[in-house]
Parts: sequence; C-alpha cells; structure tokens
Amino acid sequence: IDDGSTDSTSDVARECGVHHIVRFTKRKGLARAFGAGLDAALKAGADIIVNTDADNQYKGKDIPRLVKPIVEGRADIVIGNRDIENVKQFSWLKKRLQRLGTWVVRQLSGSNIEDATTGFRAYNREAALRLNIISDYTYTLESIIQAENKNLAIHNITISTNKVGRKSRLFKSIPEYIKRSVITMVRVYAMFNPFRLFTNLGVFLSGLGFLIGCRFLYFWLMGQGDGKIQSLILAAVLLIIGFQVLIIGVVADLISANRRLIEETLLKVRKLELQKNERV
Repeated sequence: IDDGSTDSTSDVARECGVHHIVRFTKRKGLARAFGAGLDAALKAGADIIVNTDADNQYKGKDIPRLVKPIVEGRADIVIGNRDIENVKQFSWLKKRLQRLGTWVVRQLSGSNIEDATTGFRAYNREAALRLNIISDYTYTLESIIQAENKNLAIHNITISTNKVGRKSRLFKSIPEYIKRSVITMVRVYAMFNPFRLFTNLGVFLSGLGFLIGCRFLYFWLMGQGDGKIQSLILAAVLLIIGFQVLIIGVVADLISANRRLIEETLLKVRKLELQKNERV
C-alpha cells in the first residue's frame, strides 16, 4: 500500500516483483491505507490476509506460524507479539508506553492481547469483512477493540524482529501519539459500549452531586446553611449534568443498535459484491 509516497515506492515494488499495488496520490494515513489494503485483498480473492509494516521490522519467515491458527480454524485474527522488553531499538520510555497502551486496550476490549500496537497480523476473510476502521490515524488499537466486540477469535504468537535500518515513525512526538491514541480508544469504546460509558459517568456525577447535597443538608439542619449555598448550587449542577449524561447514554445506545444493523447490512452487501466479482 503506497500512501502517497514521494520516493517512487510503487515503482521499486514493481521492480521487486510485487503484483498487487494500491497507491494513493495523496497521503490518507495509516488507517485508510490499511482499510484499502483489506478491500484490495478481498477483491483479489484472498482467504487469509497478512499485514506487515514497510520498515522491514518483521521477519517474513514468521508468516507460516502467524497464519497457522487461522488455517487450523482456531482464530479469526492472529497478532504477532514482539516481546517488547527484548526489542533493543525501543527506548525504556517507549517500552513502558507500549505496555501501558496494551493494558488499556485489554481493559477496554476484554481481550488477552500482549502487543496492541504491532503491525504484524493475519486476518481470515470473515474478520476482514467485518472490520470497519473509523479512525484516520491508526488501525492497530481500534481493530482489536472492534474484533472483540464482534466476537472474532484473537490469537497471539511470539515473533522476533529485525533491526530497523532507518527511522520510521507514524507520529511526530510521543505526546501527540498518546493524545491521538487516547482519542481513538475513547471513540471506539464509546461506539461499542455507549450505555456503559455514559451510565458510569452519569452515575458518578449524580452521586457526587448527591453527596455534596447531603453535606449542604447536614449544615442546613444544624442551622449553618447560610454560608454553604455554593454547595447547594454545585450539587444541583452536578445532578442536572449527571441526569443529562444518563439520557445521552440511552440515546447513544439506541444509535449503537442502529449502527450494528447497518454493519450487518454492509457485511451482506460486501459478500454479494465479492461473489459477483468472483463470477465475473
């Protein structure tokens, strides 16, 4: 997938014998490139799709091991775990951030993944059809949360990595990466679990308002309420906001149900389109 590169990547790929190339004339980002790659592979009739990064970080010899759980029918998606602590080119800070990010994704998705940001993955046809990447930034975190919420079986295998010859990065700085990753995870979690997210937030705000209101009531009963009017106002504001958040959660849950119906329809349309292409 050539994401609008300016260094003749597509030409070099053709010279090296690559037959299937998807090229963007303008850079669209990793997530869009990944989605285009899945679509192109499906249209080419692929039953198993292997995704790898272009910086030669991953070893091609691991591909048979990567696809084995899919071939055996034990997994829909297989993720290559880089064993972060032993990757020499990663700094101490990057290793800690990788571990933290993986832990957060595990909590949000309920999966047992060991390396959430690895780009070395294999997908079967059903998984490729069901994934609908929304983010414009990266697919790695979102695809895992989506896969778990769509009951796709995820399997991990430990892989080794090559020493990267030159620097290759998706983000300009670590703070930017953290910010955009957090935004992506919150958006995807809210998309699949809106009722839980907004209910918890609404209950927290309402509970806080209730406690502050009880505090005011206590002082009022003791005859000291005149100097605590701010507590009453804050309690009222928190209770109102908490109630509104709860209502938003109900509405968001209804929208989420509609999204699931649309995704099922889209899945059927994709399958029909691919069947038509195969007949042609």
